[in-house]
Amino acid sequence: MLNKLLTKDFIRTSVKCKDWKDAICKGVKLLEDKNLVKECYKDAIFRCFDEFGPYMVIAPGIVLSHARPEDGVIEKGMSLITLDTPIEFGSELNDPVTLIFTLAAKDSNAHLEALKELMEILINEDDLKSLFNAKNTNDILKILNK
Repeated sequence: MLNKLLTKDFIRTSVKCKDWKDAICKGVKLLEDKNLVKECYKDAIFRCFDEFGPYMVIAPGIVLSHARPEDGVIEKGMSLITLDTPIEFGSELNDPVTLIFTLAAKDSNAHLEALKELMEILINEDDLKSLFNAKNTNDILKILNK
């Protein structure tokens, strides 16, 4: 399931961003370009950060950005950008961030299998290290397709 969502069209490596908002915008843009989310989806993610703080920084160096399905999701999808230079998201425990996954869930259940597969990768020390060190999209696809 995860490798059906995170295809080469939705992965970018060594992305340059000026701040956390720019990073979110670039992750959402990959979904926007394929008409999976509306432009307003990024604003909903910003509102979540404003309201709840940096809870989307789920582990050291990793963000799972998302908003509610009704906040602009057209079809389920996921993107991943790796940052050229890590960025602070305001998480005392898990900053700075290098990996930004952006999830677009069409409902509250359809994405659960993909999230389960993602978590299996993130808790595997070797896979996680490989993601952080990936130099290109093919490196990431190899990890996702194992």
